[in-house]
Amino acid sequence: MTTEPLLRVENLTKYYGSRLGCADVSFELWPGEVLAIVGESGSGKTTLLNSLSATLEPSSGRTLYRMRNEQWRNIYELSEAERRFLVRTDWGFVHQNPADGLRMTVSAGANVGERLMAVGDRHYGHIRDTALDWLGRVEIAADRIDDQPRSFSGGMRQRLQIARNLVTGPRLVFMDEPTGGLDVSVQARLLDLLRGLVGELGLAAVVVTHDLAVARLLSHRMMVMKDGRVIEAGLTDRVLDDPREPYTQLLVSSILQV
Repeated sequence: MTTEPLLRVENLTKYYGSRLGCADVSFELWPGEVLAIVGESGSGKTTLLNSLSATLEPSSGRTLYRMRNEQWRNIYELSEAERRFLVRTDWGFVHQNPADGLRMTVSAGANVGERLMAVGDRHYGHIRDTALDWLGRVEIAADRIDDQPRSFSGGMRQRLQIARNLVTGPRLVFMDEPTGGLDVSVQARLLDLLRGLVGELGLAAVVVTHDLAVARLLSHRMMVMKDGRVIEAGLTDRVLDDPREPYTQLLVSSILQV
């Protein structure tokens, strides 16, 4: 078992001109750990997620990732080819809108198979068999393998996006409001699926959500953001059951009153 974290974030700060996106964010993420980033709209959580996943270049600070060869690399200093390979193989990104993470005009099987081809798999039979296995794991019937995602329901699209992201065995997955926009019953089913897969595969994950119930079900630790800054952090149950900051107390009480 490793004695080192997978991700180290040091004083990460992002400005959009004079407007603050996030400021002085520092934390470590360990293999198999799920971190939830919560806060209201405009709190900076999406800016932070996009910076961590190298979609955005921060104004200052570093995000260090422990590569499979155990070397630490600042993700903002990787070459474009290195970063692209990392995104396609060792990382996953589950978008709130599945259409942002899928190719809507190719089959479900091809969506999953493309990730396998990115790591060098060229055997059609193996690719198809692996795609079938993963469709089953995310509860999509085998006879839908040749159907395009545009014929799927919202929940099925999200499950397909999860299969596409996890098929290559990534070590780190980013999730942006993974249950947003889904019906409550569909959300519950998807959360059960995600929790099972994260535990089974030992994934490290960063989950952005405004839904504290999602954070409680999925995460081990939580960071609460307000106006671009982390104002409270700790074990998820501790933060939710005994919030110390007035803003966190307000978030929790607003959920309890619903």
